[in-house]
Amino acid sequence: MTRPPVPQGNYVAAKRHGDLVHTSGMTPRDNGVLMFTGRVNPGAPVESYQAAVELATKNALTSARLLLAPHERVAGVLSLTVYIAAESEFTAHARLADFASAYLQGEIGDEGIGCRAAIGVASLPGNAPVEIQLIAIVASHQFLP
Repeated sequence: MTRPPVPQGNYVAAKRHGDLVHTSGMTPRDNGVLMFTGRVNPGAPVESYQAAVELATKNALTSARLLLAPHERVAGVLSLTVYIAAESEFTAHARLADFASAYLQGEIGDEGIGCRAAIGVASLPGNAPVEIQLIAIVASHQFLP
């Protein structure tokens, strides 16, 4: 089983309301340890940040999945927000966010692609390069064709 993300403050990793699960912002941590640090550099290939984006996205999806009943699944993503701590000259925010979208599509299918915002920020908790927040749609397995 995948380990749940460890909150770094006074909050919960995810909260459910009806058929929606909202996650907190997730950074690229493994068992509470930040695995990637530093601001995104415009001179580096965007692929050098793919693992950080995917880990943060995995943490958000894991947080959502941990709130599901045994007969439920994450059926889609309603909204995805990708925060990127980047140097001011960096302009490829959408390309980094595409790594998060591709990860979700690989895990969920085409319904893993939802509305999205890619936002550049001055800094993120712990000096993380990225932070992912999503709203997941929950469905019951019993209604699958």
